[in-house]
Amino acid sequence: MIKITYVTADGKEQPVEVEPGMSLMEVATLRGIDGIVAECGGGCSCATCHVYVDAPWHNTFEEPAPEEEALIEFLDEARPTSRLSCQLLLGAEHDGLCVRTPPSQG
Repeated sequence: MIKITYVTADGKEQPVEVEPGMSLMEVATLRGIDGIVAECGGGCSCATCHVYVDAPWHNTFEEPAPEEEALIEFLDEARPTSRLSCQLLLGAEHDGLCVRTPPSQG
């Protein structure tokens, strides 16, 4: 099991323990994490699962695909550490990961 902490836009921390292999979006929707809407269900077509990956963890994931970059580019609240949580698969190396949700989604 690995521990992931989601921090919502209002500063509320929501720690969860999960098995590696799921996406950050899957975990968020299963655990009812505030701020992860996931309208397209993980199809990388809506950006309602946008998160900010804390800087120390940002490079532990594969580079974003062009489709993901294109969606993030049009988000008003995009930052250098913005990612779509549906595209971030969790591995054992992500134990302790912290991600934050933006001020508004969907």
